[in-house]
Amino acid sequence: MDIYCAYCAETLLSTCPDPPTTLNVGESVAQRKRRTLVAPDMNLSLDQSEGSVLSDDNLETPDDLDINVDDIDTPEETDSLEFINNDDTPVATAKHLPGESEEERDSSGRLWRTVIIGDQEQRIDMQVIRPYLRVVTHGGYYGEGLNAIIVFAACYLPDSSCEDYTYVMENLFLYVVSSLELLVAEDYMIVYMNGATPRRKMPGISWLKRCYQMIDRKLRKNLKCLIIAHPTWFIRTVLAISRPFISVKFMDKIRYVHTLEELSQIIPMEHVQVPECVLARARLQCLCVQNRHDTVTQPNAG
Repeated sequence: MDIYCAYCAETLLSTCPDPPTTLNVGESVAQRKRRTLVAPDMNLSLDQSEGSVLSDDNLETPDDLDINVDDIDTPEETDSLEFINNDDTPVATAKHLPGESEEERDSSGRLWRTVIIGDQEQRIDMQVIRPYLRVVTHGGYYGEGLNAIIVFAACYLPDSSCEDYTYVMENLFLYVVSSLELLVAEDYMIVYMNGATPRRKMPGISWLKRCYQMIDRKLRKNLKCLIIAHPTWFIRTVLAISRPFISVKFMDKIRYVHTLEELSQIIPMEHVQVPECVLARARLQCLCVQNRHDTVTQPNAG
């Protein structure tokens, strides 16, 4: 491992501008060309994440979850890249209602957004999700055209012990599903920042399944890669548990990277907003590697 990986990546990111705090949903695709947009947060676990231990780092062995991953069945190879949908969950084609503004206040001054998901009108409580808008950001583009990079920073997710957790997650869920179409024009990839995330903030499996099912089919097809940065044993196990309702081809789109330097070799980092806690973790990782290297190379005294 390159011991300077974390510092190199941090230097690369140090000149990045602060992310904007609002998303202009009234722009056309042409107006959005080559601009960095703010993606709405995409956290949302409709079940509360369990445990209060720090991320998967505290799981030493598979026995901690009492799960036999090898016993989990996987679907047969198919042409589908989607979750297997066995219910009547409506697929989202989210639009603002004609003539309505992006956000509106009720008589008490609370902010709301009205969208249509499937054929149902939904109201999103913008006030309650405002603290979590950094969960998902637009990280610029890769390759030719409008191939978007969507960055999901799990460390910004609400803690499962917070007040009204389920209500917050439900509104975040609706916000993500209704906003993804505004952030993606063509093909896209998702970068999942898993580092420095307590397990109690990780989204649950049922949320992941429901969220993917409700995304428009075209967007599901256009997802080219899911990059998981700083993967841990726990997140790998969650993905293994998810295999019964995820196709083999979708699993093939998942790629793991262990350092920010490795990530920078895959995508341009100019507009990727890396959380400070992830940078701090990378610095600590780099120092540990440096210390081990110094111990090995230090000449014996005498």
